[in-house]
Amino acid sequence: MSQVNITLSYEELVEVFVKSDKKEAFAFLIQKILNEILKAESEEQIGASRYERTEERSDYRNGTRERPLVTRVGKIVLRVPRHRNVPFKSMIFDNYQRSESALLTTMAEMVVQGVSTRKIKNVVEQLCGTNFSKSTVSEVCKKLDAEIDKFRNRFLEADYPFVMVDAKVFKVREEHRIVEKSFMVALGFTTDGRREVIGFDTYKNESEETWTDFLLNLRSRGLKDVRMITSDSHMGLIAAIKRVYPDAAWQRCQYHFLKNILSKVPKKYQKGLATELREMFTAKTIEKAKERRDQIYNDYIEIASSAMDTLLNGFDAAMTVMTLPEEMRRPLRTTNYLERENEELERRSSVIRVFPNVESLNRLMGAVLMERHDLMSMRRALYSQKRYDEAIAKAKLALIKIAEEQVSLLKIA
Repeated sequence: MSQVNITLSYEELVEVFVKSDKKEAFAFLIQKILNEILKAESEEQIGASRYERTEERSDYRNGTRERPLVTRVGKIVLRVPRHRNVPFKSMIFDNYQRSESALLTTMAEMVVQGVSTRKIKNVVEQLCGTNFSKSTVSEVCKKLDAEIDKFRNRFLEADYPFVMVDAKVFKVREEHRIVEKSFMVALGFTTDGRREVIGFDTYKNESEETWTDFLLNLRSRGLKDVRMITSDSHMGLIAAIKRVYPDAAWQRCQYHFLKNILSKVPKKYQKGLATELREMFTAKTIEKAKERRDQIYNDYIEIASSAMDTLLNGFDAAMTVMTLPEEMRRPLRTTNYLERENEELERRSSVIRVFPNVESLNRLMGAVLMERHDLMSMRRALYSQKRYDEAIAKAKLALIKIAEEQVSLLKIA
């Protein structure tokens, strides 16, 4: 994208930071920033700045049109550029509007169905400047649902050798009761180091049955040749992984593993042990990691025998990533990348608290994940295609062996 420059005059600064309240100030700044981004996108698509003469120019400006955008800090007006020949397209604007629309329509559904509080109704009216009718809510929901379903059910054409899966619990109103639902998400890592949201759906709980259904859906949509799957140690999930992807090695999330161990240790020892465990996780070789493990075990066996049993029993699964080159281990040894997405889901859902139905949960969370997916595509790769090819040539047999051993251990258990 072209460079974006945000300029505020002295009078504007005084107006924003002295005379306006916080909500108005944020709305003004968002409007200013988004308008500059739209201008930069226009210059990039045309191939020239305003009044610039260049051989790269492919189109000409044709004024602007105003387009209102409702945000959680108020209504703003964007100046959307017009082009003479090829219509102007803005991915950022569409993404922003999609997630905001999903949030608003979910809140509106609560109002329409009579399950919300007066506070939520007031929020909707303040953000939208008007009431939502049932027909309006229905039409907006249909449009959003179609877009989100298309993204969720798309065929996965790329190869994703590394996958992360996790679930987050949300409250939903169902048959006049408030129940908990598990919202499952899968993040895929391509052979050239890019991250993508490859799947999500809502289930009644986390079990071997529901996780199997989720993974089978991924497989039916083209997810194949998975080398390694990173997750927490939920037994139903592990069993589902080995049922659907028996050739994929399982990497136990080291962050969750660390928490499991520390939960069984007296509080005064937790900080020191956490430091030692991180040294074990970041060891240069598996031999060094085993040496550190044995030292930790000998130092803490009398203090926390249960924690040390957990360390020994879970060590191998937590160190699967050691088969890969050192620079590829960090992003794949925990589910932290997926946890960050979960934090974003939590932030967007905090205003809802209890979703009126499962459809509204999928709608809002799906819209947010689509937005996050597009943002991921603009971030730098975690590793190169060349580095992956070199790594997998060396690690392929080791990963297959680990996967076979994990299947055998699961059968014994």
